[in-house]
Amino acid sequence: MTLTQRLGHYERLMRLDKPIGILLLLWPTLWGLWLAADGLPSMTVLVIFILGTVLMRSAGCVVNDYADRNFDAHVERTKNRPLATRVVSTKEALLLAAGLSLCAFLLILPLNRLTIELSVFALFLAASYPFTKRFFAMPQAYLGIAFSFGIPMAFAAQTGEVPFIAWILMVANLLWVIAYDTEYAMVDKVDDLKIGIKTSAITFGRFDVLGVMLCHAIFLGIMTIVGMIQKLGVMYYAGLAVALGLMIYQYRLIHDRDRGRCFKAFLHNNWVGATIFAGIALDYLIGNLP
Repeated sequence: MTLTQRLGHYERLMRLDKPIGILLLLWPTLWGLWLAADGLPSMTVLVIFILGTVLMRSAGCVVNDYADRNFDAHVERTKNRPLATRVVSTKEALLLAAGLSLCAFLLILPLNRLTIELSVFALFLAASYPFTKRFFAMPQAYLGIAFSFGIPMAFAAQTGEVPFIAWILMVANLLWVIAYDTEYAMVDKVDDLKIGIKTSAITFGRFDVLGVMLCHAIFLGIMTIVGMIQKLGVMYYAGLAVALGLMIYQYRLIHDRDRGRCFKAFLHNNWVGATIFAGIALDYLIGNLP
């Protein structure tokens, strides 16, 4: 195998060819940064968090594929992943995950102690999540905690503390993660039932679509409360209104549980995250104008 081929396999293992996970992890982190900094985050902190998001999502994908290496070959969507096809060894995968995690840790060393302490817990969540699918009926909730932990870290890095609003925002994002990752799990529901993996789509059963839409609705409700607490203006609520429209469109995609359309709905959540960030950023931009 040539070096170029090996690097290509590593790229696929880290899912750099599929950046949707990076974006879904990044948007709530940016919400947190902008709220923590009243719309004017430190450029150093911003760059560190963007790079750290890429590194930690990549490491998480490697660990996920290592944990699922004996299952992925039996799932249509994942059967060609590098560890499932054995083009990358388990030793290589573990070394790659360790290297990515180390780089992410070194990246945040210039930040304050609280942020560094929180990063250790974030690393534990990212590394342990893939194994929860063996025994936890709602692993998407655990993923929600892992994918939301950039929020308290963002507040810690920007302000040196984690205020109550950060935890409220984290709960909101957790519900959003459950919603979109259930859509993702609906794609593999038939295969997951065969191999015995637990997911929220299986736990919700025939109420899977209702579960997704309820999580979306509660998420928007909590985000409305966040806006009230932070005294945000019309641009923020306009962003939430657009996000509501996007979620209604997602219902049209998933209501018949077609695999392809469920996957399209999952990918569509990038626009939900981007729209909410745009609302936050524009609201602060207008408010900070002289």
